[in-house]
Amino acid sequence: MSDWTQEQLTKIGDSTELELASRRADGRLGAFTTMWVVRYDHDLYVRSAGGPDRPWYRHALDRDGGQIRAGGVEADVSFADGTGGPNEAIDAAYHVKYDRYGPGPVGHVTGTAAHGVTVRLVPQGGQG
Repeated sequence: MSDWTQEQLTKIGDSTELELASRRADGRLGAFTTMWVVRYDHDLYVRSAGGPDRPWYRHALDRDGGQIRAGGVEADVSFADGTGGPNEAIDAAYHVKYDRYGPGPVGHVTGTAAHGVTVRLVPQGGQG
């Protein structure tokens, strides 16, 4: 494993949307799902706006990894449990970045219910 580069953090963190796909058992990528992404410090986070039953979220938890695309960056990632992370800071990052879309959409990825479906994106070596 390696850390995100500053360039990757900036490009992905500044992107409005991120596409995420988990790997299937045979190693192929599943379908990409579009979602919001936020950066906090040196980490990138996504949350399941539809709660724990969303297919992308269940697959991410069940699989070893996948791939993301955002801001011109395509990277292989692992999906780490982010529920014990800095949830209030992640909420604040979502508000700063996405409040322009209104309280309804942002409310689906902030607050106590959203804290339980937080995923930290961990880069796997060799992406660019």
